[in-house]
Amino acid sequence: MGKVLVIGAGGVGTVVIHKMASLPEVFGEIMLASRTKSKCDSIAAKVGKDKVRTEQIDADNVPDLVRLIKSFKPDIVVNVALPYQDLNIMDACLETGVSYLDTANYEPLDEAKYEYSWQWAYREKYKKAGITAILGCGFDPGVTSIFTAYAAKHHFDEMHYLDIVDCNAGDHGKPFATNFNPEINIREVTQKGRYWEDGKWIYTKPHEIHKPLNYPNIGPKESYLIYHEELESLVKNFPTLKRARFWMTFGQEYLTHLRVIQNIGMAGIEPVMFDGREIVPIKFLKAVLPDPGELGANYTGWTSIGCRIKGLKNGKEKTYYIYNNCSHQAAYAETGAQAVSYTTGVPAAIGAMMYLKNIWKKPGVFNVEEFDPDPFMEQLNLLGLPWVELHDVDLEL
Repeated sequence: MGKVLVIGAGGVGTVVIHKMASLPEVFGEIMLASRTKSKCDSIAAKVGKDKVRTEQIDADNVPDLVRLIKSFKPDIVVNVALPYQDLNIMDACLETGVSYLDTANYEPLDEAKYEYSWQWAYREKYKKAGITAILGCGFDPGVTSIFTAYAAKHHFDEMHYLDIVDCNAGDHGKPFATNFNPEINIREVTQKGRYWEDGKWIYTKPHEIHKPLNYPNIGPKESYLIYHEELESLVKNFPTLKRARFWMTFGQEYLTHLRVIQNIGMAGIEPVMFDGREIVPIKFLKAVLPDPGELGANYTGWTSIGCRIKGLKNGKEKTYYIYNNCSHQAAYAETGAQAVSYTTGVPAAIGAMMYLKNIWKKPGVFNVEEFDPDPFMEQLNLLGLPWVELHDVDLEL
């Protein structure tokens, strides 16, 4: 049994705690900490107060993080707070000699910039300290990278074309809402598109490239090429890839709201003066939008996320599609969170399990595809995210 400190009490944190609390043979002691302790207490009450300790923590404050880690003495810290706080938590883990796991790469507070360089810079420090950092252990990034590693291990001699496809075909009944933190969500989907082809990055205007794709048991959904962080590590770790892209579905109503939000400046990250004090427009927008953690009760429909891969096996061309479909209603019935939180939280819990079982444990900083995918894939089937494989099918891309 291991000790784990989870930082972040949003929708993803809710799922992580539910899953960990259901596995006492793996997670012997669990602490949940967040800026708002009442949120932690609420989650703990739902899974059983005797199973989860709670604390208040400001993840922007490294000395406070260090004090909490030294007090609790966890084996691993699971970071499901904001990406802005990744480096603070990594610093605290480094100072205390405790391993680290997150679900999204670091992003500067003042710039919508998605790259792993800041976290990869910790490799030698973590290696010298003898601790592990597991980066991007959600669904995308996370499971999609593990799907790719599994395909490379079992089904391909060379992978040439990778398309990660992410469909949310659910309906939460709100005119406009984001499925996770609005500050992150809106910045992510409004950035320039980017994909890898022939050894270089190709840039596009936001939402410039799109086409309908068919998703299993859902049907056709308009899908937009956007940049997503796992592409950066995947093209490095699988150098035979000639092209790698990421596609995500958006409804027209969502895109219309998004354009209005941008046009009137509400997606801005630079402070503006209002009533004699500075406010950040997107932070104000976050305050008036529906809380992503409270969308689950009325959410219907499914998510479908997977990898479509083309390459060579035994000298012959092969296509392969591996995916998971997740029900919003089933996710909510189990954990009180919708499927977008569920598909991120379950992999984070499994990643921590892999570490505590000494399966994914080596000094340094690693993206998830650098570990053996097989034991993780086995746990996906057991813990609520079963996957499906389709061989030699039309990939549509």
